[in-house]
Amino acid sequence: MADDGSWRPPRVCDDYRSEWKHCRSLGNLFHHYYTYGELPSCKQWKKDYKSCMEWEKLKSNEAKKALCESEKKRLEEQQRHLPIWERRTNPPTEWHLPLSDGKGK
Repeated sequence: MADDGSWRPPRVCDDYRSEWKHCRSLGNLFHHYYTYGELPSCKQWKKDYKSCMEWEKLKSNEAKKALCESEKKRLEEQQRHLPIWERRTNPPTEWHLPLSDGKGK
């Protein structure tokens, strides 16, 4: 039931608490509502914080599993929002030429 203690949560428990508090802050609520038209859901940060605290106190396998799944889901969500633009290694060959004014089209 208990782990040997060598495993550590992906983040420090205070990080989960800070993210939860930030999510509920007035500035974030206003920004999220303005941007997306709905209030953010902070339940997952609270759940992760509680799981982390449970892991720290009891070394519960359920808490460990919940944290791992949550972080995996969070990483998958980040992968869905990869940059659209391809990164250049060199400038375009004709970068020094003047821009067309669009009248010739």
